[in-house]
This record gives sequence, structure tokens and C-alpha cells, in this order.
Amino acid sequence: MSEYAQSQLYKIRHSSAHILAQAVIEFFSPEPVQIAIGPPIENGFYYDFGLPRSLTPDDLKEIEKRMRKIIGGKPFEFSRRVVSAETARQVFADQVFKLELIDGLEKGGLDENGEPLAGAPVITLYDQPGFTDLCRGPHVASSKEINPKAVSLMSIAGAYWRGDENRPMLQRIYGTAFEKPEELEHYLWQLEEARKRDHRKLGKELGLFHFAEDVGPGIPLFTPKGEQLRYQMEKYVRDLQTKYGYDHVWTGNLVKEDLYRRSGHLENYADAMFPVMEDAEKGVRFRLKPMNCPSHMTLFREMGRHSYRELPMRFAEFATLYRYEKSGELSGLTRVRSLTQDDCHIFCTPSQIEQEFSLALQLITEVLTRYRLSDYKVRLSLRGEGGKYVNDPEKWDLAEAALRTALQANGIEYFEASGEAAFYGPKADFMAKDALGREWQLSTIQVDFIQPARLGLTYVGEDGQEHTPVVLHRAVTGSTERFLGVIIEHFAGNFPVWLAPVQAVLVPITDRHVEYCQQIAQALKASGMRAWVDDSNDRMNAKIRTATKQKVPYILVVGDKEAEAGTLAVRTRSGEDIGTLSVADFLAHAQSEIASGV
Repeated sequence: MSEYAQSQLYKIRHSSAHILAQAVIEFFSPEPVQIAIGPPIENGFYYDFGLPRSLTPDDLKEIEKRMRKIIGGKPFEFSRRVVSAETARQVFADQVFKLELIDGLEKGGLDENGEPLAGAPVITLYDQPGFTDLCRGPHVASSKEINPKAVSLMSIAGAYWRGDENRPMLQRIYGTAFEKPEELEHYLWQLEEARKRDHRKLGKELGLFHFAEDVGPGIPLFTPKGEQLRYQMEKYVRDLQTKYGYDHVWTGNLVKEDLYRRSGHLENYADAMFPVMEDAEKGVRFRLKPMNCPSHMTLFREMGRHSYRELPMRFAEFATLYRYEKSGELSGLTRVRSLTQDDCHIFCTPSQIEQEFSLALQLITEVLTRYRLSDYKVRLSLRGEGGKYVNDPEKWDLAEAALRTALQANGIEYFEASGEAAFYGPKADFMAKDALGREWQLSTIQVDFIQPARLGLTYVGEDGQEHTPVVLHRAVTGSTERFLGVIIEHFAGNFPVWLAPVQAVLVPITDRHVEYCQQIAQALKASGMRAWVDDSNDRMNAKIRTATKQKVPYILVVGDKEAEAGTLAVRTRSGEDIGTLSVADFLAHAQSEIASGV
């Protein structure tokens, strides 16, 4: 059971779901209400209902008022009792969804949420005045533990019973609850701020990328500004990797299907691959490349016989990959079908795992710090029950032990998560918090004893014998597209000067100042700055507003005085008036901020 599932917050939310169900029943009384399930979730809770009519936003407000009235009334207990299936059927005689759940419990296959049971079935009810639910808990002991001012209903959605589109469509009410009202207020602020920062919204407003039906879902089209942003992101990591001793390679976009059969990907990853393309003349089947590891391992093998003296060997590649994500799972840049991964595979001996992990950790730390994402924790992702994993327990044990040792040797605190491993090995996943406190899985380091053996990789050791290298899979930003989506929201589009696609806009007050602005823009470009002249017909104030909305770091205004003196009136996107500077002084100021990562 997770730490969250044992927490007081989880109990508050679970109990709030029961209070929601009671409030809905009372709201629609005397009309009948069918109740389904109401579990706590990551940021709150929900409950599914079969209702006499469709809910409205006004209904939600009234139901929330009723919930707060129930909580704020005479304190009551949540009492648990174990009952027989027959007793449970009597209690829920008119509740079709509960009767189906009771049948599942009695047969021993499914719990009250329709999930597989780990142990023997036990049917438990939770009672509160005016409402009884089929539930395992846990719950708070008393309603006194729930603050009515810290509970809120959020939205209404449709949900198929048990997620099956062939079953009845229910109405789902989402809500949230916290221990203190100020925590709820902060959460609601976060949600509103997240809406403002939504990378899909900002990406369009800033002119960075588009999605087009003519091209297809999940395939982003980047504008010149968007491509400049991508380039700066990738260049930074590429240059840093070179500094850390990584060699960049290129391995194409198509791969014979048989390579994925031998690596294990076809067996474990086929659902995420695009359909086969066949060379009819030669009868060869190809796949669009969904990952780089088999290609990098093939390159290692094709480069000839290797000695232990050559190891570690580090291959890095910014490769465009293609994954057949389900259309319902696509989400802006954070879930796409065409993605560019900053991938690396490190071929090393078992004794080098710890030092290579340390080097990768240093690189990851430097990159995350540069993007102001230094608040992170590490998840040790392990095998889980029933998942698709290569069946080689001995190598799995070796990989897990090696990864734990490397984490501990670097003094890294971590938590374990079962079921989150790659199919070929465990991972150390870096979970970073953005400016809103939201957690994103970004960087990863994986230990792989399995694929190198399956693909026939060897090196000659000090003993003169052939050995199989260990491969560390490592990604810093994960994918360019997803990371870009994250940092658009993290910075709210106000990118650091070094990263901004346009770093300075020159604003001529009248047409006679355009030529001087163009000369300055060329001088700035020659010094490495990304500058642009707004020579549109708009008035000066409108040009400044446009540059501010475009979140350009520096707005350089030029009139008669500036043109005659060879200066610039410098202001920032935040509205700060830096004053009048010479071109050289402005350039020194900007370059200082670029170098500092501001």
C-alpha cells in the first residue's frame, strides 16, 4: 500500500466521497439515484452515479453546499462492519451496480472497485447517518476530522461503468479535499495558474507550434520560433554531453522488424509501434523506430571487436522516434506520436556501472539546475506483478542490485515503485517539481543486463575472454517535445534569456528609425543575439504591447535621440525600464544575463 493510501489526507478524501454520495441522493430525493464507486485519487476523489437527469454547474454548487452542511452539522462516526453477501444484497437491493460488485466479491475475483483481489474476499460496509456504502475503507473516524471549508467539487464528466464502452454511461463528479482551507485555496490557485500556463494555449499565442489534421494527430509542426527554441534546448544538452565525454551518433528512422524481435521489443512493446512497412520485392518487414537502444547496440557490434580498454563507450543521439499512442492519450506536446529523444547508451563493464551512473547523475543535475528544476526526487522503478518483463530473474537481480548500489554510493535518497520498470531492467527516474509544484518524470538512468546478451554484444576482458557489456540507458530531458511542454508551463512562456527564441525586439518610433534599428539588429546578431525589428505599421505603444505579449526579454525602443546618440532605450518584458544604454553596454548586459542562465 502506498504512503498516500495510508495518509490522513487519503482518509479525508475517501470519507468526502461518501458524503458526496449522500448529498447527491438527498439532492435528487425522492427520485432514485444509482450509486457506483467513489474512490480517492491523486488530487481528490470522485463518485460515479446513474442519475435521473444530466447534472449542471448550478447543481454542482448546490450539492457542494449540501456536503458542507452535512460535514458542519452534528458530528458523526464512520463505522465499519463485516457482512455476508446476502446481507449486503439486502442493503443494496435497489442498487444494480452495487449488486454486481457484491457478486464479484462473493466469487472472490474482484473488489468493490472491480479490481482483482489479492486475498480472500471480505465484504465490508461503512455506515454514517443517512448513508451506507460498500467499501473497504480506510476512512476518518469522525466527521470532525473533515473541515467543510477545505472541501470543493470540481467538475462533471461522463464515465462508462467499469471503463467499458459497452456498459452504461454514468455521470462522474470530481471533487477534492484537504486538511486545511488554505491548502484548498493554494490548490485552486495552482489549477487556475496551470490553465493560464497551459503549453497548448501559450504555444499558440507565442507562435511556437501547431497541430494540423492534414498531417495527423500527435505530430507537432514547429514554426521558425519553435524550431529555434528546440535547437537551443538540444544544442545546450549536446554541448554539455560532449563536455562530459559522450560521442554523438546517428542511426536513422527505419529498422528491420527482426531486430526488435531479438531485442524483446516486439514481444513487449508492439502495441506502441506503428504498423509494419514491407519491402514486397525482398519480403523484408520494417518498423518506424520507436526507440534507439537496439540500433545503438547494433552500431556497437558493427564497429568491430572491442577491448575492455575502449570501455566505457557512450553513444548519444537526438533521434526522432515514432510511437503509436492511442488518440485519446495524446495531449499537446507532452504526449505525441513523433518525438525527439535525447537518448544515450553507455556500454561498460560491471565494475564501471557506479562511476558511469555518477557521471550521468552530474550531467542530469547540471541540466535540471539550468532549467530551474532543482527540486526533484528519485524513483527506483522496479518490476511489478503481471507486467511485461523479460523473464531472466538472475539478470534482473543483478541490475536492481547495481542500481541500488549506485544510488547509495552517490548519497541519493530514493523511493521504490513496483511495476514502473522498463521491460528489460530497472530505472532511476528523476521526478522534478515545476514552478507550480507539479511533479514530472523527466530524466532517467536504466541498467540493462538483458538486451546486450540478446543482441550478441561482447568485449574482450583483461582475462582475454569475451564478456557481455552492461548497457546504461540514459535520457536527460526525456524528449524534446515533452520537455518543451513542461518548461513552457514552468516558465509561463517567460523563457530565460539564453533560451528565448527571440531575445530582443527593436521598436522604431517612426519609419525614419527603421534603418538604424536594422543596423543594430545586424550588429546584435553578429554578436550571437537573436534580434528582430518590428517594422510594422503599428504605433510604438502597440509594438511594445505585442513584444510584451510575446514575452521577448528585451524591448529596445529607438527614436531621434537614440538614433543620433547611437543608443537604445532598454526595457524588459516585465515592464522594467533599464534606461538608455549604448549598444555595447546593452550587449554586455544581455550577454552577462545569458551567461548566468537568467
